[in-house]
Amino acid sequence: MNSRPISNEELEKQYKVLFSSDNDSVSEDEVAIRKLEIVRSLIDNEIMLQRAEKLNLMAVESDVESKFTELRAPYTQEEFEKQLKSRNMTQDDLRAQLRRDLSIQKLFNKEITSHITITDQDVADFYNNNKASFNLVEPQIHLAQVLVTPHPDPNVRNLRSDKAQNEEQAKAKISAIEARLRRGEDFAMVAQAFSEDANTAPNGGDLGFIPESSLEQANIELRKVVMALQPGQISGIIRTAEGYRILKVISREPAGQRELEDPRVQQTIRDNLRNRKDQLLRAAYYEVARNDARVVNYFALAIVQRSGADGR
Repeated sequence: MNSRPISNEELEKQYKVLFSSDNDSVSEDEVAIRKLEIVRSLIDNEIMLQRAEKLNLMAVESDVESKFTELRAPYTQEEFEKQLKSRNMTQDDLRAQLRRDLSIQKLFNKEITSHITITDQDVADFYNNNKASFNLVEPQIHLAQVLVTPHPDPNVRNLRSDKAQNEEQAKAKISAIEARLRRGEDFAMVAQAFSEDANTAPNGGDLGFIPESSLEQANIELRKVVMALQPGQISGIIRTAEGYRILKVISREPAGQRELEDPRVQQTIRDNLRNRKDQLLRAAYYEVARNDARVVNYFALAIVQRSGADGR
């Protein structure tokens, strides 16, 4: 890609990291589908990395070591090595991944985040077009979550491309996330980076406003935890049918109409619009970058040629 190849060795290594727990029951076609997805992700990352390089935005050694130390902090040396082994990674592999992730984040901050502006008129227009949604017919709770599941979902695309592969990895991952949050890391950023909920991870785990009555259908432990939390507080780890959750109560809202002058309404709208623009700009930026890159996906080409579907 742009004269810099992505090797089959890299593909196989990434496959083992993501699907280390799979058994022999996985079909050849399923393996190929997974590898196609991985190749696409590796290509996208390489495109972004080369852009970061070109703009002199590569993470420096101190950035990498700081993040490495932060990730290692919740564990003993033995536990940390066990975590790496469960993901078929070495410390050098992790450092290389962190360098890529941090460099791409610096690129996004410069090329996307710094260009997002939400005006007062944007906020007013959104409010006026959605006024009914700010009229609460019953008390509601604004919630966010981080979800980790023991069964990887191909539709999940968090910023780290990080998915637990089994029960053991899910437990270890949610424990590490809890430790990050207890140290004061931003809940939304952690959710974007690690949550495995396809619907909420891109929005920082934001579940929106949940009517109190809907909690009646939730499992008893979850409802009990949510009702006990105050705004700004974070729950412990909650086991549910889907996996492991950590919840944050952002605010509690009594019934009635919320006015535009309410600072919480304005902040909610600004966050919503900013997240929406961020997602749109990132998606468009990826497409433009792909258009500018010279890419030949030999793995995909080989699959098509083996099937005789290339018309040759």
